[in-house]
Amino acid sequence: MQSRNTRLRSTTLAIALSLPSLAFAQDDARDLDNVVVTATRTATTADDALAAVEVIDRKDIERSAARSLPELLRGRAGVTLVNQGGLGKLSTLFLRGTESDHTLFLVDGVRVGSATSGLTSLQDIPLEQIERIEIVRGPRSSLYGADAIGGVIQVFTRRGANAAGVRGRARIAAGSHGLREASAGIDLRGARGGIGLDLGHQSTDGIAACRGIGAPYYAGCGMDHPDPDRDGYRNNNASLRADFAAGDAWQFDAQALRARGHNFYDADPAWGLPDNSKVLQQVVGGSVRYRPSQAFTLRLTAGRNIDASDNYLGASHANRFETRRDSASLQGDIALAQGQSLSLGLDWLRDSGGVDDPFSAFDASRGNRAAFAQYQGKFDAQDLQLSLRRDDNDQFGGKTTGGIAWGFGFGDGWRLAASHATAFKAPSFNELYYPYYGNPSLRPEASRSSELSLGHDAGDWQWRLNAYQTRIDDLIVYDTAIFAANNIEQARIRGVELTASARIGEWDVRGQLGTLDARNLSTGSSHGKRLPRRPQRSARLDLDREFGAFGFGLSGIAEASRWDDVANTLRVGGYATVDARVSWRFSRGWTLQASLVNAFNRRYETSAYYNQPGREFALGLRWQPE
Repeated sequence: MQSRNTRLRSTTLAIALSLPSLAFAQDDARDLDNVVVTATRTATTADDALAAVEVIDRKDIERSAARSLPELLRGRAGVTLVNQGGLGKLSTLFLRGTESDHTLFLVDGVRVGSATSGLTSLQDIPLEQIERIEIVRGPRSSLYGADAIGGVIQVFTRRGANAAGVRGRARIAAGSHGLREASAGIDLRGARGGIGLDLGHQSTDGIAACRGIGAPYYAGCGMDHPDPDRDGYRNNNASLRADFAAGDAWQFDAQALRARGHNFYDADPAWGLPDNSKVLQQVVGGSVRYRPSQAFTLRLTAGRNIDASDNYLGASHANRFETRRDSASLQGDIALAQGQSLSLGLDWLRDSGGVDDPFSAFDASRGNRAAFAQYQGKFDAQDLQLSLRRDDNDQFGGKTTGGIAWGFGFGDGWRLAASHATAFKAPSFNELYYPYYGNPSLRPEASRSSELSLGHDAGDWQWRLNAYQTRIDDLIVYDTAIFAANNIEQARIRGVELTASARIGEWDVRGQLGTLDARNLSTGSSHGKRLPRRPQRSARLDLDREFGAFGFGLSGIAEASRWDDVANTLRVGGYATVDARVSWRFSRGWTLQASLVNAFNRRYETSAYYNQPGREFALGLRWQPE
């Protein structure tokens, strides 16, 4: 059996030979002992990571029968999803109780998200184009800069097979509410490189997303008479990739993801506001890696994300939101000694975008330059990580963040870890400039987080308990006193997470529990109030078993009630749902899968006034030669 250090070196080399943008990708991750690269910007195993991490690979995605990225992430440790009306509708994510724009999202290493709203359109990232997802809970600004107060979620798009030759795959599915899905892909690989292409389509007639409130308080779903029609969604997408190894030292990679969507939603005709949007998510990136020896690796990477939305009232164009994020990075990784490494890097980012609207048009841009360093060392049973970063923002000046993490393995699979880190978030363009909302005087948000964890790996079963606290200064909220975005003094978030997995007989069992206390500590009437849209308790349980050619699974998700407003006057009730799935591999490479979502037809909301679908059924056929 390989030693841990030997295994780590071999997996690091395997990853480096096939990484796309930022060298943050994976070979066939299922064969690489659960390797993660997001937690430290270098390859390490999930077991060795000092941060709280979760990996969802392609096998997990297919087994889950999820139809969207938000559906796949729902109920996982530290993750709260708020959805406005079903498949394709706006979905916001709160990681460890931080704000919905406090999580950094990467696609193949490229920073994505809207610089105007500060949000990432999770609902528009097609699940069939995803090979792997890494979730890192806890601040990571000392490695990635702004936005990573709550953590980092990285999506890796589809990868081709390692073996030379031609590989294909295809899938079709249909289900409730007019669900229609189709995808196909092909990979061509030679001795030194390969290319691949995947195409996909998803559409649904949707549900009536809004239930209304009985009084015309404001537009959106809080309206007197929402449209009674169903609110559909359509997404056409494609991903393209290529890689080439020029000798043993040089590796070139490139990838692109493009998704075009058309989303319909409710609008009270009296307001005259848009009722459908044509959206675009596009991510393009590439990297060059130079590795003359196992002791040194240098990577140069660059990428661009475009997030755009054209909004219509019927067929009449109303406005356009568009942002562009250009980024580049140079990172060197140096092996100092056995079990010790140093990473040094430079990052460059430029955000630009605005709104084309007769009443609220604006344009803005800003750049950011940064230098970072990270030390990782292993000393017998102890691990140490130190990181430091300095950001220079065109608008807000310099910001220094740092992190320290320590781990101690004290035998028989037991491990104790502790960490402390700082992070920050620059205001979005909307928070600064959007008419009747923006405030140019806003200050960046800053946070301090501490975490203590205890875990045990007994082979067939593992568990980890994490306790954390985050304090956020200058938290940005909408202030009714000035009718604009404003900084409040402080918020405090405390939480505990328990994750466990086990092999019990022929069953794979995975459980996740979380408690959360997120409060506003600013002076005034809101002091002590709970931050909105964060349930105090959540749980998820997944059970899966294979019976020869058949597979069966259940997922139970539960969340406690939450407040939907800062004043804690609008309550959204808790809920519990059960999903079921069954699959049949009836021929070599062919699998038939059926799923039942919300099997007991529970009525619930995650955002006030927005309906969630009831019971839904889907049937899919997949062809994927081994």
